[in-house]
Amino acid sequence: MAELIYLKNVVTLQLDPEKCTGCGTCLEVCPRQVLNLNGKKVRIANRDACIECGACALNCSFEPLSVEVGVGCAAAVINAALGRTDDSCCCVIETKKPGSAAEPGDQKTSCC
Repeated sequence: MAELIYLKNVVTLQLDPEKCTGCGTCLEVCPRQVLNLNGKKVRIANRDACIECGACALNCSFEPLSVEVGVGCAAAVINAALGRTDDSCCCVIETKKPGSAAEPGDQKTSCC
């Protein structure tokens, strides 16, 4: 079976290796085998295969993984189909500092 890749470089999955204990829970719950063990820590092996279900982040007590469930790939596919060029079809991006350049962590996305 061919590997299913939706769109390149749109997945929101992030890993903080410092928080990873190597427990392997994320490996067990990921339906797409996006992650694997690299020694005693988890690493993202195939980010573009992630379907943003959130199972990895929701099931690990140590919080090394974060993902905006369903927003990256789904929004990109919908926008492409509708001919839109903005980041999302129904998401509102709130900036903590209106009128200023956004810094990492300054934005909050709320989707319908």
